[in-house]
Amino acid sequence: MKKKLSKSFFIFNPKSYLFGNEIEKMSKVAEELAQKYPNISILLTTPYADIYRASQNVNKAFISAQHIDGIKPGRGMGSVLPESIVSSGASATFINHAEHPLTFDEIIGAVRRADSLGLLTIVCANSIEEARAVATLKPDVILCEPTELIGTGKTSPEDYIVNTNKVIKEISPKTLVMQGAGISRPEDVYNVIKLGADGTGCTSGITNASDPAEMFKDMVKACYDATVEKGV
Repeated sequence: MKKKLSKSFFIFNPKSYLFGNEIEKMSKVAEELAQKYPNISILLTTPYADIYRASQNVNKAFISAQHIDGIKPGRGMGSVLPESIVSSGASATFINHAEHPLTFDEIIGAVRRADSLGLLTIVCANSIEEARAVATLKPDVILCEPTELIGTGKTSPEDYIVNTNKVIKEISPKTLVMQGAGISRPEDVYNVIKLGADGTGCTSGITNASDPAEMFKDMVKACYDATVEKGV
């Protein structure tokens, strides 16, 4: 059974910038924030080798894998087996991130395998057209993130945020919508949530901060403030 995701959430996705001891530290911060803000789901993405280590420090927070392949136990050297991710302690996974894009057939296979194992799915889409197609699979979350804005510090324009939210909810009302491009400050977090996103997240805005743990906390606080003001 899938771990229940709140209607408002924040994902810290350090990609491969953090690993080992730093990921372990951040998993403890994630759990602290999840306990402090019970109406906000807190997710931390980790490298595959650190999933088990990070998962030992969380109860309410979520540990997410960076990717899975739609394979079953058996052959598949070098692929990411969903069962291995689940048994290591992950409760969610990204699929089709801009840095690990998949064909639509591969997305379908990965979503089906995740669903069968109770793994929450965060499927990425870089355009309204792709978001519309992905929504037909009814994933748990669709991350709407124009590839050209990733890492630029420029957030998606307001009309993109409003339109992608509308398109996805019309096709799959239960799918949560994440807006993630260019999030670099707590103000960015606040703004996208207020514009209608269910959740957001960050990479370099946290990893490049003078105190990443404090920036993580500040961004979650901004997510909480915007959620309260929306009345969620």
